[in-house]
Amino acid sequence: MSDSFPRQYARTQRLSLGEPRSFTVAPDGSRVIFIRSHSGSDAVNTLWSLDTATGNERELLDPRTLNTDLSELTAAELRQRERAREGASGVTGYACNRDATRAVTVLGGSVVLIDLISGDAMMPSIETGVFDVRLSPDGNTISYLRGSSLCVASLTGDERVIASDSNEAVSWGNAEFIAAEEMGRFRGYWWSPDSQSIAACRVDVSPINVWHIADPAHPELPATEHRYPAAGTPNAVVSLHIISVATATATPVELSGTWEYLNTVSWNSAGLIAQTQTRDQKQIDIHSINPGTGKATIVFTDTDDAWVELVSGVPALQQDGTLVTCADRDGARRLLVNGSAVTPTTMQVRSVVSAGSSIVFMANHISTPWEIDAWAYNNGTLEQITQSHGVASFSGSSSCYISRISTLETERAQFTVHTATATHDIASLAESSLVQPNVRIMAVGPRGIPVAILLPRDGLSTKLPVLFDPYGGPHAQRVVASRAAYNSSQWFADQGFVVVIVDNTGTPGKGSAWERGVINDLAQPVLDDQVEILRDLNDLESRADTSRVGIRGWSFGGYLAALAVLRRSDLFHAAVAGAPVTDWRLYDTHYTERYLGNPATDASAYEATSLFNDADHLQQPLLLIHGLADDNVVAAHTLQLSSALLAAGKPHEVLPLSGVTHMTPQEVVAENLLLHQLEFLQRHLC
Repeated sequence: MSDSFPRQYARTQRLSLGEPRSFTVAPDGSRVIFIRSHSGSDAVNTLWSLDTATGNERELLDPRTLNTDLSELTAAELRQRERAREGASGVTGYACNRDATRAVTVLGGSVVLIDLISGDAMMPSIETGVFDVRLSPDGNTISYLRGSSLCVASLTGDERVIASDSNEAVSWGNAEFIAAEEMGRFRGYWWSPDSQSIAACRVDVSPINVWHIADPAHPELPATEHRYPAAGTPNAVVSLHIISVATATATPVELSGTWEYLNTVSWNSAGLIAQTQTRDQKQIDIHSINPGTGKATIVFTDTDDAWVELVSGVPALQQDGTLVTCADRDGARRLLVNGSAVTPTTMQVRSVVSAGSSIVFMANHISTPWEIDAWAYNNGTLEQITQSHGVASFSGSSSCYISRISTLETERAQFTVHTATATHDIASLAESSLVQPNVRIMAVGPRGIPVAILLPRDGLSTKLPVLFDPYGGPHAQRVVASRAAYNSSQWFADQGFVVVIVDNTGTPGKGSAWERGVINDLAQPVLDDQVEILRDLNDLESRADTSRVGIRGWSFGGYLAALAVLRRSDLFHAAVAGAPVTDWRLYDTHYTERYLGNPATDASAYEATSLFNDADHLQQPLLLIHGLADDNVVAAHTLQLSSALLAAGKPHEVLPLSGVTHMTPQEVVAENLLLHQLEFLQRHLC
């Protein structure tokens, strides 16, 4: 059977298989540990080591050599993978000791201990059914979660439960749904630097409403209970405790202030700190914690009339106790060192990678948000580390690091190890795409709206129907200077479309005011920017036939696609809405209340942005697609919108996907979804 792009894209998990990832640099800079599968069609990741002196790679662990069933995953690990959007198998994550001489991972619910020097692997005498396994900094104790309990064991076994609760609604050491889905905190416990204690979250989900997710294709199976904190409803109750590994005694941490969310915890030799956030997200506090007593002191507070943005990698402490964080100041997100902004207002900081002697962070110039590079700050000096002219990512520190560079000119991302004396490439085994993106990026209009336009590589000048292909929501860009970001869009272009991607108000990278342009309204400002580009499109691209315009999207993009044909059916003539939010009251607290407020207090913004209220305006073809096992944007969004459309007498199509979650990991589903969308769009636009 000949390969096609939809089949390749599904088979290779969007061309991600075979790429190296999850890098750890040994403290002495001698080795780099990473994950990679054997080929671009191999979904089983293995563990590797690279010698930075020679560049030689060595495979440390292939899970297929062990006597374990890789498909045996606990329900908790499956949920953790869904939150992390992890579709591969084998070694999907690992944790090292301080010296990176040992590592642990979980395979099929079993703990595997790897000697990173010799390459020897063993399975300690620990019963299966665990997840989130970690090593103490000294490398002598294994920690993990079993059900709702936090456990430790020696390197050979001998499990001890150090935190547990008889109440089934209470768990220890776990990251609750909101932490993992919305705050980027995928863990719920942290080792002390001396390996004697663990800071652990106690999570009580009993206040959260129980939703039920059933599989109608299998009525013999019971519905799954899912604690879902919808906007305006209670969250989990989270508290932080210091647990002695030796005695299992727990000391509560006294985090002062009125807070709802525990954003981050960080513990290194300079101290233990935690960041909390109020329910309305307009204030964060950073607490310095005495691990011996649990007493905490607020050392930094930030407030914002809209919301305080969470930035990956901060807060952090340098070894001398200097506090590193980020905050919006003077129109830009800036790096703060002991409370003082050290980056210019022309730069938007995206994340902090490390806070060693130099602070390494990712940032873009606000005028070109599609190009992201690594920078270092040290003693008043800023230095640009990567000059990618594309999209860079960075692992390690300024003395030894791995760069991942993706540009519009390079077919695949390039991975390079940099030391003081040498550079070495790390091979990417990902497949080359069967499509070749033909993309132009531009900033349009007085506000500089980022736009990408893709054309088929046919060399013709004939008019073509237009397909808008946005995401449009906060925290995600579609217009980036990376060829790999446009593979699926190019496939649609090659089928005979002018594909247009617009990063509207609210998307990241263009400064504080741009991101805050969606406060109290996630609908109209977002749609207005898409409309502005559509109105200018004849001047931007001569092949665009603006009398035939479609729009497709997934998740927030699905919301935007449905919104477009409901509110501007004069301009958008067909829409594919995949896994769309349709009423924000059905989405979670932390994300939704950040922008629209608490509906229990004021529901006006929710009424104004609900698609249900626009159901009677539908005049154009609309295809709704939804995975029935989606626990993030639940299928009720699509089903309730469909009911509203039916009640209004508006014909539409619905494609339910049995057993499919928000990330549609199944190969056959992913392939045929592209083909089904194409058929729908061609039927109505071509």
